Amino acid sequence: MPDPVIALHAVKKNYQDVPILDIARLELPAGIYWLQGENGAGKTTCMKVMAGLIPFKGEILLQGKVSSREHPVQFRRLINYAEAEPLYPSFLTGRDLLELYLNTKGGNPEEIRAISEKLGVHIFVNNPVSSYSSGMLKKLSLLLAFTGTPALILLDEPLITIDTRALAVLYDLIREYSAKGVSFCITSHQPLDEEELTVTGTLKVAHKNITLS
Repeated sequence: MPDPVIALHAVKKNYQDVPILDIARLELPAGIYWLQGENGAGKTTCMKVMAGLIPFKGEILLQGKVSSREHPVQFRRLINYAEAEPLYPSFLTGRDLLELYLNTKGGNPEEIRAISEKLGVHIFVNNPVSSYSSGMLKKLSLLLAFTGTPALILLDEPLITIDTRALAVLYDLIREYSAKGVSFCITSHQPLDEEELTVTGTLKVAHKNITLS
């Protein structure tokens, strides 16, 4: 049986003294997952923990061998995260950020250039992000999420603040990368289009835990 793409073991996260997550064990085979939960349930916190972006107790393994504790740099190279409402330093351009991601995460620059053109990011990529609309920021964050050679891509509310054309491109990208073995965890208050994506399972965040159905 293949190793799960991601496995959470005894993962706990508190803000001050308030427990937010308490996950004894969660193992996910490769696939596409829809992460659901009420506002304030901890969906975004869960994604940031899974991406290794905020401190937590416990351990997360990617592909059965890359540990968030023992291999933090390799771990972060294998998992990408796009925020629901991305914020970047205002003085940087989109190209600055893209080059940073390509330098740290690797990947194929030509492939990313093609995605940039499909999403329309190439039109404004040389401008400082302080001039970007919320839709432009979202497209840039999605482009960055597909940079490198990730095993898992986390998309927090990817369906909001993008136009219909970009949404179609996003669904195409998820299908294309999934076919190449990349897994996805997607939060969305809007239903994922069943005709566009076949979801492997639904994750429910409630009572500080995550369950798979």
